[in-house]
Amino acid sequence: MASLFIAEAMGDPLTLGQQISLLVFMIVASKGAAGVTGVGLATLAGGLQSHRPELVDGVGLIVGIDRFMSEARALTNFAGNAVATVLVGTWTKEIDKDRVEEVLAGRLPFDEATLVDDHAPAAAAPGEPADVPAASPGVAAAPVKAG
Repeated sequence: MASLFIAEAMGDPLTLGQQISLLVFMIVASKGAAGVTGVGLATLAGGLQSHRPELVDGVGLIVGIDRFMSEARALTNFAGNAVATVLVGTWTKEIDKDRVEEVLAGRLPFDEATLVDDHAPAAAAPGEPADVPAASPGVAAAPVKAG
């Protein structure tokens, strides 16, 4: 959107083909950048430099509002991740639709203590010793009581 604005503001609009190729470039170039503050301007400048170098000077037009745009990008990224999580959970049949409806309707409070960690070590059966993780280097292990 910023590249379209810059091109229009500078009186040199992008053609449909340029818009599509810039969109594809920006989608690939922006992967992993959502969590880095200020990287939106760098990605925008890189995209414009690769497609329409004469528009790079127009990046200065949006520097003042980039902080607000960054917040909107973060919100958009969060919403996209949430939707993707629900879609993947639905496709893999791992989502409990009844519970989702109850929580979203407010009839059942969300409690993260009830989340299941599928990667946690299994609990030991009664009478069997539990697996104790090794201490990190430089960290003293806690004393173990005999009993």
